This record gives sequence, C-alpha cells and structure tokens, in this order.
Amino acid sequence: MTPVLLLAVCFLGACALSPVEDTNRQEQLLLRSLGLSERPRPAGSLQPRRHVPSALWRMFRRAEKFQALESQPCTVSEYGVRGNIVRYVQDQGRMVSGWSSSCQACLEKHLFFNMSILQPVEMLSLAQLEIKLHWKPLSPVQLLQGSQAISASLYKVIRSTLKGTNPKANRRLLLSQSVQLQPESTSVTMDLTALAESWRKPGSNYGLILELLPLGPDPEQFFPFYPGNSLPLEQAFTFPLVQASLVAVSLNPNQCRSRRRRSAIHIPVTPSNVCKARRLYISFKDVGWQDWVIAPQGFMANYCHGECPFPLSESLNGTNHAILQTLVHSLDPENTPQPCCVPIRLSSISMLYYDNNDNVVLQHYQDMVVDECGCR
Repeated sequence: MTPVLLLAVCFLGACALSPVEDTNRQEQLLLRSLGLSERPRPAGSLQPRRHVPSALWRMFRRAEKFQALESQPCTVSEYGVRGNIVRYVQDQGRMVSGWSSSCQACLEKHLFFNMSILQPVEMLSLAQLEIKLHWKPLSPVQLLQGSQAISASLYKVIRSTLKGTNPKANRRLLLSQSVQLQPESTSVTMDLTALAESWRKPGSNYGLILELLPLGPDPEQFFPFYPGNSLPLEQAFTFPLVQASLVAVSLNPNQCRSRRRRSAIHIPVTPSNVCKARRLYISFKDVGWQDWVIAPQGFMANYCHGECPFPLSESLNGTNHAILQTLVHSLDPENTPQPCCVPIRLSSISMLYYDNNDNVVLQHYQDMVVDECGCR
C-alpha cells in the first residue's frame, strides 16, 4: 500500500481503515468514492485503443479551466442537460450478411449499444445517436461528380428474427431521410433518449438497423457494395464507411450535492502546526491506474492537518461551537478535545478514462480538491 494511496483513501472518507488492512479493500473504497463498482480493465496493449473524440477533449479542457467557478454544478452545458457523466458508447453491431430480398441495392448495418454499462443509480439525461458516413470515391469520375445522394433509414428492432421469417416484420421505422454524401464525412444525429432508457431493462435491447440505399439512375456506378459489382462486400468496406456512436449523458445523484459557496478569508498563518491545507499530489501512475485513466495524469488533492489552538483566530474559519470548544479545552484539556481540522471548501476535478468496453468516459467529481481548511 503506497503512502499516496493511503492518504487518498483517508481524504475521501475512509480513515477508519488501518494501514495494515488489505490493499485491495482500500482500492475498492477509493473506487466506490469515484462512483465505480470495480476497477476498469480496458483492452490490453495488444489491441488498439479507441480514439478519444475531439468533443470530449474540448469538454474536459473546458471543465479544467472553469471547474473552480462551478456556476452550474452537475450540468453538461454542451448539451444543456443535467449530468456529471458523459460516455461515448461504441457500436458493437456488424454488417448484416447478405442482401435484403426486398431491397437488392440496400446495405444494412446492425447497430448495438450496450446500455448495461450505466449503473442503476444513474439517471439518463440524454442519448444522442451520431452516425458518420464516409464516402471514398473509387474513380476520378466519382470525385468530379461531387456529392452523392443516398436514402438513410433507421429502424428499431422490436424482437429477434427467426430463421425463414421476414426481418422487416420485427422492425419499426424511426427515421428516413435523404443524405448528400461528400468525400469528407457526413453526420446524421438523432435523439434516442427514451429508446435508450428502455434498453436498460434486461432482454429489451435488440439494437437498430441502418439501411442505406443509393439514389439516382445508376447506383452501380456509385456504390462499391452494389450487388452487381464484382467487389466483395468485405473489401468494399476496408475503409470505415459507417461509424456510429451513442453519446450518453447521465447523472449520478450520489456525486452531485448542491451547496452554498462560502466566502473565504485568506490570511497567511505562520506556525506550521496550526490547522491549514497541506499539499498532496495524487499520481494515477503511482496508484497503478495509468492503464485506464486517460487524463489528467494526477491532481493536487491536498489535505487538512494541524491544531485548533485557543484563542481561535479568524483565519482558522472556526464556527461559534468550535470557538466555545477551544475555550473549554483550555480550561479542561483532559475531558474536552480540541476542534478538528477539516476541509471547509472543496472543488471538483474531471477525469477521462476507458471503461471495460473501451468506451471513452468523461466524469465530473465534486469535492475532490481541498481548497481551504477550518476548525469544526
């Protein structure tokens, strides 16, 4: 058990544990204080890590810059909803093998997003589907032609399809629109909050079907995956034609507590044994979490330590009760203890990390940094 981890556990309210207790037990307490039931174990180094979406990096850097203000705690301003956890949930679906008998020119992609990664206590505020369509022209003629129109239809799968039955009988249309593809990626977004909430129930998530149909007089000249072409389906998609992710914003109420900010009085205190904030840097590498924490590499947690002597000065931010307690302690030190040196003002941090499914998660944590101490 490293001294850094032990101090972190004590800071987060687990000081009842003795230093000789099992390290795994202490790590579990620290993870629980971060709202995690277990230590995330993403894919190993042999597998490529998922790219961190640029939108999450912007949100993380904005949170780092403005976290001290906390004007709207537990609110994701980028989406205008309540929340302290933002996940980019990966699509675990696949290309549907074969071609639909009712649409020989269609390409079908099964989309599946595992919503069981949300803890039961979390309240889902937003689930936004983001589909990126990439067109890679195969010839100079296609490149000169510019954009190409396709029909994109999105279906909810109501139940699993039995062999030999019509798969479209188990689908419900959610969206149908014409999309102009460009050589660069084209995005389609849709709010699926209500549907994603229903997916949290066991046995209710059968995913989605995305159906793409080329528009125009001669789709074979455009779509490399058109059945009349000799190019195999697998080779036609050596480039990522369809990329889908689900942005899920949720609120863990156990980590969101509204409080009135205190007006701080910063007066330098000379004696080193007087109650004040002491520097404590938590390094995620020292804790052994560098394999799943993306950013930051660590944070200045700090801690409170020192005495609350009589007379209790204004700089020690003591309550009326603490002032009376120090007075009584000065008269009867054996039966009346001194007030405790405790945090009275804390601020938040934000963390980017991979979960067990290699989803990228941005989470905001309140009360992680001790800004000021006082006698209580």
